[in-house]
Amino acid sequence: MRHTLPIAPQFYVTAPQACPYLDGRMERKLFTALQGEGAQRLNDTLSKQGFRRSQNVLYRPSCAECSACISARIRVADFQPTRTQRRVLRRNADLQRNTTSPWATEDQYALFRRYLDHRHADGGMADMDIFEFAAMIEETPIRSRVIEYGRPPRPGERGRPLTAVCLTDILDDGLSMVYSFYDPARENASLGTYMVLDHVAIAREAGLPYVYLGYWVPGSRKMGYKSKFGALEIYKSGRWQDIGDPASHSADLHPLSMDPIAEQVARITLPDSRSPQPALPPSTLLRDS
Repeated sequence: MRHTLPIAPQFYVTAPQACPYLDGRMERKLFTALQGEGAQRLNDTLSKQGFRRSQNVLYRPSCAECSACISARIRVADFQPTRTQRRVLRRNADLQRNTTSPWATEDQYALFRRYLDHRHADGGMADMDIFEFAAMIEETPIRSRVIEYGRPPRPGERGRPLTAVCLTDILDDGLSMVYSFYDPARENASLGTYMVLDHVAIAREAGLPYVYLGYWVPGSRKMGYKSKFGALEIYKSGRWQDIGDPASHSADLHPLSMDPIAEQVARITLPDSRSPQPALPPSTLLRDS
């Protein structure tokens, strides 16, 4: 099924498939291609409307009877870490950050495989080979970076062993954490939380107002951790709003929870191709490497 706006881009809907977050549910996505000279501007604009990037596609959940997936972002200026999050920062103080262009390496893939085998052995990415991994990292039509975190080498080790990796997009109003993974041997170090905290620090240094975390899903153990960050906003009912009490957001099924696809597409705001692309702030992260 295809639905279009009066002008490009075109929007499509995926066939229903099993939901990876909530048992017994079916997911469906609204998506469009991300390509050409206007890719960066389109990504910036649709990210503000709850869309996410996967390689050269932008998508947003559009399930028939479920609206549990909610886009979330942190307001950088208002964020203050909790006592627990400050402990996470201290626990990982030995890690060193290295920012590179989106280029996949064998070390990254080895870490990625250990992460999947330990945490998501039955997930949709479990069979991803090194070529598919490289496509996930490298097929990006916009400004993206790979942010690596490594610990100091132990006696006899060479180089800087990888501990965690995040594929990050640079938007005109923030950083979008596309996908992250880490060493399962350091699971108790809360590396997922640490990477979010470090991205807040990077965004603050760059003068960017938001860090986009992807989808928060009430009732999902995998995605519930996102509600523990302060200054969190969610995209709900067509606008960004403070999350308030996370328990007040329901993951219940309802046949009227989503509007018809044609109505959803009609309400999407597209970028004005006549307006100039805003300049990005100077930052080490934003420079090509």
